[in-house]
Amino acid sequence: MSRRVFRPTASLLFPADPYFAHQRFDHVALVHKAAETAGETSEPMITWTRQWGPTAMRVTVATNRHYELPTEVFAAFLDPRLKYSSALYRHEGVPLDDAQTAKLHFVADRLGVTTGDRVLDVGCGWGSLVLFLAQEYGCQVTGVTLSRPQAAYVERLAEQSGVRGRVDVRLGPFIESEVAGQFDAVAMLGSIVHMPDRTRALRKAHRLLRREGRLYLSETCFRNGAVHQELAKLPGQRQVTDAMFGLADMVPLSTLVEGVETAGFSVTGVTDLTSHYQRTTQDWESRVVANRAAIDRIAPGLSEQLIRYLGTATAGWGHTTKHYAMTASKSRLGPEIPRQVTIGGR
Repeated sequence: MSRRVFRPTASLLFPADPYFAHQRFDHVALVHKAAETAGETSEPMITWTRQWGPTAMRVTVATNRHYELPTEVFAAFLDPRLKYSSALYRHEGVPLDDAQTAKLHFVADRLGVTTGDRVLDVGCGWGSLVLFLAQEYGCQVTGVTLSRPQAAYVERLAEQSGVRGRVDVRLGPFIESEVAGQFDAVAMLGSIVHMPDRTRALRKAHRLLRREGRLYLSETCFRNGAVHQELAKLPGQRQVTDAMFGLADMVPLSTLVEGVETAGFSVTGVTDLTSHYQRTTQDWESRVVANRAAIDRIAPGLSEQLIRYLGTATAGWGHTTKHYAMTASKSRLGPEIPRQVTIGGR
């Protein structure tokens, strides 16, 4: 009997926190153990990333450290759509699953999408936004991911959901991808931080958009420039960030705004979602605690590491980190002035 192939690449994703600089977790062994427990075989990813060159290959390997774990791990603490970014809580008491659905509607609203629009989702993960826009809004959606298991997962769900004809998944780094054509909207949810050349990525997004097309970019940022400079001076900070957080160049919001404007966009809005992401990480941690036995059966010891990671992230919100949603348009003047509607010939 053939066995499913699981392609681990390295360690679990952790925040750049001094605590983790002194830990010696054997994450490679952990991921290989997860594959063995799941009845899969381990296979390195290097061969299929060589086509993109050394820089792209390094980014692919670094970013996939966390996402190459079995999907069952993430299903144990995320919502059913496996959306791995901030939710949107309309009010207290809203459960995580509903809050994640609200966030997807929020993104769709900010992008201004309608039936038939072409949308590009850069860093699509397990396809929560891709499938949602295809199913609920009738959009033609292209998703880009570095993870082969994620790409296969999205394609399988699109087939099962009857929207395969409206979904296209591209595997590889966005900057080197062969995505072509003109899109009505581009979404980048938590992906720009993993790109080694932020400016090139944003310029490519700008080039792929039609005139007046919209960009939605959400990202976790340092609280301000002073915090960025202070944390950058910590011993081993860069090593911890690269080795445990994948390739993650977290910057203040002001740096992101500069990058978006340099790429040619007009910034149309910024929303502070920090309190929503804090609540999201709290809900994730609660689910990890509730399902730690199931998680550890797949990857022994992983639940404790997830709890430490999520606890550290929750404690940092508002102090060292913030989370923003930014919208921008491919227009020199920004949004057009609404035309007046005349009634009765007046």
